[in-house]
Amino acid sequence: MQSQLELVLLPEEAADPGKQLQCAAQLLSIKKDRIKAIQILRHSIDARSIKQVVIRLSVLVFIDEEPAPQKKISENFNFEKDVSSSRTAIIVGFGPAGMFAALKLIERGIKPIIIERGKNVQQRRRDLAEINKQGIINPDSNYCFGEGGAGTYSDGKLYTRSNKRGDIQRILEIFILHGADEEIRIHAHPHIGTNKLPKIVEAMRETILLAGGEIHFNTKLTGIISENGTLKGINTIDVINGEEKEFLSDSVILATGHSARDIYELLAGSQILIEAKPFAMGVRIEHPQEIIDSIQYHCDKRGDFLPPASYSLTHQFNGRGVYSFCMCPGGIIAPAATAPGEIVVNGWSPSKRNNPYANSGIVVSVNESDYSKFKSAGPLAAMKYQQETEQQAFLAGTGKLKAPAQRMLDFIDGKVSATLPECSYIPGVTSFDLNVLLPKDIGLALNDALKSFGKKMKAYYSNEALLVAVESRTSSPVRIPRDHVTLQHPQLKGLFPCGEGAGYAGGIVSAAMDGERCAEAVL
Repeated sequence: MQSQLELVLLPEEAADPGKQLQCAAQLLSIKKDRIKAIQILRHSIDARSIKQVVIRLSVLVFIDEEPAPQKKISENFNFEKDVSSSRTAIIVGFGPAGMFAALKLIERGIKPIIIERGKNVQQRRRDLAEINKQGIINPDSNYCFGEGGAGTYSDGKLYTRSNKRGDIQRILEIFILHGADEEIRIHAHPHIGTNKLPKIVEAMRETILLAGGEIHFNTKLTGIISENGTLKGINTIDVINGEEKEFLSDSVILATGHSARDIYELLAGSQILIEAKPFAMGVRIEHPQEIIDSIQYHCDKRGDFLPPASYSLTHQFNGRGVYSFCMCPGGIIAPAATAPGEIVVNGWSPSKRNNPYANSGIVVSVNESDYSKFKSAGPLAAMKYQQETEQQAFLAGTGKLKAPAQRMLDFIDGKVSATLPECSYIPGVTSFDLNVLLPKDIGLALNDALKSFGKKMKAYYSNEALLVAVESRTSSPVRIPRDHVTLQHPQLKGLFPCGEGAGYAGGIVSAAMDGERCAEAVL
């Protein structure tokens, strides 16, 4: 017999199988020796009570019977087909959307030909070191471009609310198959860690290559080949040696990510329909992790059985949403610009989340009125607005990707901070009044939101908190339209806009699911 229960335990008890067994037996009013196994289905932290943080475990209890042997995860997938001589489909971009599209194509017997402007993860690391140490940006290999896309170096959060868009469990199992910890299946907010993601990405690459797929690194899309509204292939250039090459196929999944501005310009210049899309912009805020722990866990010091605490905040101001974005406990603020002369900040955490700071984007929704001055740019108006603010952030710094920054209360008071606290942003920060830098309506909304957040989390509103600008790559400022059934571009049969870059996803899991949907649509 099997019974599903919720166990509510102290953190140290939840980590003890004996305590789990004791609690389950008490709830079922049976002797412990009748319980043959306990399978954890869901693990979540409940810190709503100010008296005691508890762990909620949803479990399946096996009473008087042993659980059946579990299938190996590999048995759920068929990535071992030889597709080397099969029909082809081109994938442009090797981030989460592109990777999962490729794996799905292989399962369906189609050969993926992957075009990626950046380098593989090993070579990409050298360019990231150049960004952090020298402030030098390679426009084709950086935190956004390269094998695994922005997802490889953006923390590895696997939480999404998009459960209607695809099979979340399937996506998690593919990550586990390629080296992720099995616990991501049970945690309410699963997380891999930037230190582990490169190996997982490499393993996915090997799966694709072993099945006969092709991957072309350092290869950038330069043109669309079409005839009478039907796609025939693409033009590319090798960004290292300048060699030009055609790839021919009647199906192209365009999964280039939210920062590939040249792709939007290419489409607009080729009279291929795209649209300006609202996004969000703001700052990344960093606190000492111990402050966030004390607020969220209602304690002076976090215990050993609790992870570094996170938070989620929302606010409304004059019809604009203000919200926390990509919150990174025990994290690092990273330089995520994709071209010289701009500052963009993002955040990530290692798997243990054991750095001394917590950071999160606090961003404000951007609407059409904000980028109206760029109306002449047509569908690129929101992108131009985004780009202008990033360039102004660069000018506000002092070179080598130093980011403009301000203590929280100084920002509220509109004064330049006399000193700045220690910060995880490796290129360094320089004191600047962010009220001057940020667009006026963005600054006003942030000002009001931070006061409100301080009422919800009192120690949050503090001059120990540092605001670092500018957090502007929250989502794509452009949407590439597609039919909601066929997922093809309305003007160009065979072109499948996909993932975050096309405006149809927001994070690793939702991008991966959209990649799979587009692969199915290719069929």
